[in-house]
Amino acid sequence: MGFLDFPFAGGAAGSQQDPRRFPGHEEVLRYLEAFARRFDLLRLVRFQTEVVRVCRWNDGRWAVTSRKLGEKGSGAGEEEFYDAIVVCNGHYTEPRIAAILGVDAWPGKQMHSHNYRVPEPFLNQVVIIVGASASAFDISRDIACVAKEVHVADRSAPAPTCEKQPGYDNLWFHSMIDHALEDGNVVFQDGNSIRADVIMHCIGYLYDFPFLGDDSTITVDDNRVNPLYKHVFPPEVAPQLSFIGLPLKAIPFPLVELQSKWVAGVLSGWIKLPSKDEMMEDVKAFYSKLQACGWPKRYTHNLSKCQFEYDDWLAEQYPPIEEWRKQMFTINLKNKTARPESFRDEWDDYHLVAEANEDFKKFL
Repeated sequence: MGFLDFPFAGGAAGSQQDPRRFPGHEEVLRYLEAFARRFDLLRLVRFQTEVVRVCRWNDGRWAVTSRKLGEKGSGAGEEEFYDAIVVCNGHYTEPRIAAILGVDAWPGKQMHSHNYRVPEPFLNQVVIIVGASASAFDISRDIACVAKEVHVADRSAPAPTCEKQPGYDNLWFHSMIDHALEDGNVVFQDGNSIRADVIMHCIGYLYDFPFLGDDSTITVDDNRVNPLYKHVFPPEVAPQLSFIGLPLKAIPFPLVELQSKWVAGVLSGWIKLPSKDEMMEDVKAFYSKLQACGWPKRYTHNLSKCQFEYDDWLAEQYPPIEEWRKQMFTINLKNKTARPESFRDEWDDYHLVAEANEDFKKFL
């Protein structure tokens, strides 16, 4: 998951670095801080600063209004002008909440995985996890160590599904919630009902750009940011407006690095974009392809089936994504399926780590 020219390598025994193949979040933070120091990035960042509004002027420039956190009132803020805007606000802030019939009258607690930190608050409670992807997988098993019961509800599961998970006495996998009741019970599509204390939504996030207006030319419909050429440029205002990091189900750091290099190349003038009409035709063709495959609109930016093809397309002017990185991702994905409880501690990719370390010598 490291940047292509700044190795994210495991530390040797006895070092301060986390030597595990799947290090904790503290190690990821250390890596990002080291990256920022190495390239002197902190002087370019205004911390504790919120962008309130971005508007396009008639002369093509962009007016950006920002304010320090804590400042209130419509008059607060500083306006500055720029030639181009790159939106990098991510998509892990605005929680997506499942629509559950009757939940407004249900007396229990609702929360989103965005606010989850530790399992202890769920001691002896009955918890329903809505979702079946990465956060639902990890949190359900984390909470199962202290909770009375944990029930995972997956909208993709067949209606009759109700299965106790191997290795657990208190963890079940269900079809989706059908409805919730005022007496505290929650009914699943499989017909089972339980009296739950907590419903935790682990179904991802919404794309949200509250600082952009209609002059950005983009809309968000069912989590599709439209229209965007290659998930980055709105054809009508490209290249003066671009978006970094919208794709999901992909390795984020190399992806945003490649997108950033592409945008930088375009803004510098040595990479030329197609015409507006050509970009729009490409967007329409992409949407038609998704529709033909039965891919829902909300999965427009889901790269689970094509992330390395997309990476390599971005990298055509640069060296492509390394083969060891692609193989490591694939092998560990299979390992997670085969060993869901121990994949972080048991692996079979030492030969790929050796290849990576050889590559890293160019940058160390």
